Order: sequence, then C-alpha cells, then structure tokens
Amino acid sequence: MLKIRKSNDRGYADHGWLKSFHSFSFAGYYDPQHMAWGNLRVINEDRIAPGTGFGTHGHRDMEIISYVLAGNLAHKDSMGNVKGIPAGDVQRMSAGSGVQHSEFNHAPDATTHFLQIWIEPKVTGIAPSYEQKSFADVEKQGRLCLVASDDGAQGSVTLHADARLYAGLFDGDQSAELTLAAKRKCYVHLVRGEIAVNGTPLFEGDAALLEGESRICLNQAKGAEVLVFDLQA
Repeated sequence: MLKIRKSNDRGYADHGWLKSFHSFSFAGYYDPQHMAWGNLRVINEDRIAPGTGFGTHGHRDMEIISYVLAGNLAHKDSMGNVKGIPAGDVQRMSAGSGVQHSEFNHAPDATTHFLQIWIEPKVTGIAPSYEQKSFADVEKQGRLCLVASDDGAQGSVTLHADARLYAGLFDGDQSAELTLAAKRKCYVHLVRGEIAVNGTPLFEGDAALLEGESRICLNQAKGAEVLVFDLQA
C-alpha cells in the first residue's frame, strides 16, 4: 500500500516570525486522519524570520531531530549545550525525563529553514542527551545516507527509538532502493525537487506513506532532496 500526502494538504500556520507546514496534527492544527505514521509523530517544515525564534520551552519523552536546510539554527538547552546548527547538520535531542531549550535565528537578513522531526521513543524517563553531526552533500549524492538510527550505524546520530532515517540527493538517472523488513512502515518526505517512489511521482513538500511493501525504489529525480524513514509499525 502506498498513499500520497500532498504538500498543499498539510496544515499551515503563519505566526509572522514563523511560517510552518505540519505533516501531522500539531498545536492548533488537528486532523484525526493524520496524527502519526508508525512512531513518527511530527514533521514540521519551519521557516524562522531573521532575529526571531522559539523561546525557552520544555519537552519530555520524545526523540527530536532538527534537519537544517538553509541558514543556521541557534540551540541552547538546560543540559548546557549552546550550539549553532548549519545547513547539512543533523541534530538529535533525546528529551527523556525532561529538557528545556530554545531555538533562534540570529542572522540579521537570512531565514532559517529546517525540518523539526519528532519520533516516539522506545524507552521513557531516560536522562536527556544531545548529539549533532555533519553530513556533506557528497555523502548523500545519488544514494540514501543513514543519518539517524537506533544503533548509531554508519556514523549516524543515535536514536532511542525503533527507527532509521536516511537522507539522499538525486538528479537525472540517479536512483536508490531500500529493502523493508516485514511489518514495517515507511515514510518518504520530499524536501525539494521531484522524484518517483515505486513509480509514483512526488513533488516538493509531498510525502509517500508505505505499509506492507517489501522495498522502495527512488528514481526519475529532478534536483531532489529526500528523507526516508524506516519505522516501527
């Protein structure tokens, strides 16, 4: 089974300083048909205006990934981390028993564009933790690069969740396949460009939700950047 979630069908919020598309129900956007997919709970495509950001707020028992597309995301948290997250970096914060953090765009004239991703953990009440790694375009070009996993394989950030996240850049005749284990769900989010998933075309902001499939095939790409989630059902 493969179904498409069109970009324009996502929830949308314009707060002036923040413009955000919601793939799943979040804050003031509620859609009972789109609450989660497996243990993937949130994908927000956020654009933060220059000199603004999220003030200090709390999380607990959630694996939170920031995937920065443009600009820089300034992160500060109650664990003592003060970091800048540039485009190409992947940040993982395990909220665990509780953490406070803020996220800002300190640039005077550039928007910070990033994906905020939440995955439900397989353990709760753990000590909060932080990890950040850089993945160069060459590592993602024409292939699916593992950027987050439950075992930290291949230099990925380590999730306390039964999930694996791949990132890839594809164009022209470049293609990739991923084998899926039985009883897994898969979510393909197209960040930009065009690509086909098992023969079905996706355009910027679209997603493919797969269940009961043994593999996915990505091809027919035009300037595509794509995220692929292998998820607990």
